[in-house]
Amino acid sequence: MGSLDTALADCLSGESRIVLIEGATGSGKSALADTVAERARAAGAVVLSSVASPAERQVPLGVLRQLVRSGQDRVLPELTADRVTAPSIEAMQAFCSSLRELSTRTPVVLCLDDVEHADAESLQYLQYVARHARSAPVLVIVTGSLHAEAQNPVFTTELLRQPHFRRLRLEQLSPAEVAEVAARHNRTHRRAPATELHRISGGNPLLLRALLEEQEDAWAEDSSPSPSSFAPGSGGPYAQAVVACLHRCGPTATALAQAVAVLGEFSSPSNTVQLLGIGATAAHRGLAALEASGILDGLRFRHPSGHTSVLDEIAPETRAELHRRAAMVLRRAGSPATSVASHLLAASEGTVPRAGGTADLEVLRDAAEDLLVQNDAHRAVRLLELAGQVSSDEQSRGAVGIRLAQVTARFDPAASERQASTLLEALRCGALDAENVQPLADLLLTQGRVIEASTLLDGSDPAQSAASALDAVIDTDVAASERLLQSAILTDATLAPITQAVQSIIASDHPERAVPWTRKLLAETNRCQAPGWTAVFTTLHAEALLRLGDLDGAHAHAVMALQALPDNNGSTFHCAPTAVLVRACSGMGRYAQASRYAGHQIPQRLLATLPGLGFLRARGLHHLAVNQPQAALADFLEIGRLMESWGVDRPAYLPWRSDAAEALLRLGKPRQAEQYVLQQLSLPDARRAWVRGVSLRLRAMTGDPKQRTSTLSQAIEELHRSGDRLETSRAMADLGRALQSDGSPSKGSAMVRSAWNLAKECQATALCKEILPDVPLTAPARNQSAPEGGGTSPEVRLSSSEQRVATLAAQGMTNREISAKLYLTVSTVEQHLTRVYRKLQISSRGDLPLDLELGSRVSI
Repeated sequence: MGSLDTALADCLSGESRIVLIEGATGSGKSALADTVAERARAAGAVVLSSVASPAERQVPLGVLRQLVRSGQDRVLPELTADRVTAPSIEAMQAFCSSLRELSTRTPVVLCLDDVEHADAESLQYLQYVARHARSAPVLVIVTGSLHAEAQNPVFTTELLRQPHFRRLRLEQLSPAEVAEVAARHNRTHRRAPATELHRISGGNPLLLRALLEEQEDAWAEDSSPSPSSFAPGSGGPYAQAVVACLHRCGPTATALAQAVAVLGEFSSPSNTVQLLGIGATAAHRGLAALEASGILDGLRFRHPSGHTSVLDEIAPETRAELHRRAAMVLRRAGSPATSVASHLLAASEGTVPRAGGTADLEVLRDAAEDLLVQNDAHRAVRLLELAGQVSSDEQSRGAVGIRLAQVTARFDPAASERQASTLLEALRCGALDAENVQPLADLLLTQGRVIEASTLLDGSDPAQSAASALDAVIDTDVAASERLLQSAILTDATLAPITQAVQSIIASDHPERAVPWTRKLLAETNRCQAPGWTAVFTTLHAEALLRLGDLDGAHAHAVMALQALPDNNGSTFHCAPTAVLVRACSGMGRYAQASRYAGHQIPQRLLATLPGLGFLRARGLHHLAVNQPQAALADFLEIGRLMESWGVDRPAYLPWRSDAAEALLRLGKPRQAEQYVLQQLSLPDARRAWVRGVSLRLRAMTGDPKQRTSTLSQAIEELHRSGDRLETSRAMADLGRALQSDGSPSKGSAMVRSAWNLAKECQATALCKEILPDVPLTAPARNQSAPEGGGTSPEVRLSSSEQRVATLAAQGMTNREISAKLYLTVSTVEQHLTRVYRKLQISSRGDLPLDLELGSRVSI
């Protein structure tokens, strides 16, 4: 201002002066020129001003006519049309003479703002004035951008040659100057730190003013703001000021800012030049303008809201094209596939995806795999969806679709099934390549859709294929399954074999060994952020607990499995946890809740799956529980019909014959029931402890009554070995009643009471009521006829060893069996039992309660 005041004073004293004010966009050039103009008017000078704009750059003498017309009294003559079109020497002489004549009466100040946008004809007039009005009291003030694209070097050079010329350059405000401006703007102590204001604004006065205004507005709405937490918001004054500065920087700078916004962290001089296809010199000038204006710091936006505002200003079609080019640039530069793919994905938003080449497909698929490693399945799915849209041939489209279905299963098994169905239909219609048959069949097998998978395999027997899939689950050795679980890492590719390994353990004679594995896998799915996988292994955990007789735990985890899914209805997967809920609720006596689950309408297509058969069995067992044996028999026979037609008749998976026998007994048809039981016992699976135990219990009920107690004893031994406490309890109750009928009431009562206690431990309320209807569930049963009552029982504490021995003895195991199971000598077992009898004040193992808790006090 001091220099400008001096120039104005010289003009007022009769001398000519020319001042060029240069600076970046928003640096205050116009404000300085306006201030000088106001002071000149106040001093009595004539002020003529004009503002050049890009839109008028091609209008001849547009700027000069603004100058002429800006005077209130039209102190200069209007330029005629012929002079507009042909700025001859005579015309410029006439204009200069008029100006000199005017200056003899009063000093004249000419202000031209944004000279880089002025038309060439007007600049010729001003050059003439600069040369020929040296002795007149005329002050010419010109403002221009340091990094303007449309510079007029001839005009600037002409000014430099004049002895009365002065150049002023405006720099960015320093942190100290920012602090001074902030203090003047807001005199209270509540203002953001000057260092932060300087960092965000870059010292640009326009951006700084916008920041301060936004800060004032934000704090006006907040009674107790934190100055250090202030940040400009999207679409606020600061963001708007960034856009305004950007447009005033010129089209090249604007394009560069957009390129930097699109490229993000991969912005570099080389990448931006390639993206826009411009020369290095133009790019250097444009980037310098953006940095000088405070929009960029190097190749980074000074604040995210500025970045966002620039992106929002780009038209959708232009942005899509920029993202396409960015993908090509980054691919050539060897950038990560995820970065390249993110641009391809952004290019497709709101537009029709273009058919891509092999390179695009490879990038999208590679990026999807990289994201899966980072457990970002949702973004991976978006990339695979785009890959499918840009695929140009059937084989690649089918492969992408199968991979998409696999990945979708991580968070939405039902959606994965729908995608597989779409692929299956496309294959049947000839819209997919034959090479996709085997991968699609494998995908269907992982979803339990064995028949659909089998029909895809050309030249093979569908029943044989379905049987091999189920055989792989049932016949795999437990040790082999555990070796796989120990070595395999959970991925989309290993999900099927890992799931199969867990199912193999559940179907074995050691289902308890599946529980720790499912817990471990659940922890892994949480790490992978895969709710679909969580639902899968939560369901398997529930099935393992159900197999062991833990009804309450099975119920809780089945509910968790369904809650983990975004869409539960109409999917094959939905059948499995629902089947667990039906069986658990029925066993716990929650018949109304079980009926709601069992009453779900299952589409016929879902019954042609292994999970569908599991639901059908659960519904049949519920029918038995509510005394509807005819409906139950219909479900069990339908299971048998389907399993036989598929060639998957494996009682180790679904013992439909023993289930049907149970229903037939309820219907009073023991002979038919016996036939089904004998058939099941004749199958190879009857060598398995669980199948044999279930079959022997019903064989005892349908066969020779004289053999009933021995057959039931064998059943109990097999069931106990299989780990199924609920079926063990059922067999023990049958044995107890058989002993009572055979003339051993005391022994039979003890066995019935042990069965009741075991059922209670399983939370099997329905079975407890069936075994001892009159015994309340709040206390352990003492005998069959009536519970002991009255008074408060004394309590004792058993050691852990005593508790384990006593529990096994109460379940009916002999001392030798207990010694073998616990690795104790028979003598040690006898000593433990002697101490237990003494502590509990009982005389025999028949009086042992089964609800003993480790190291706890026991009521006697």
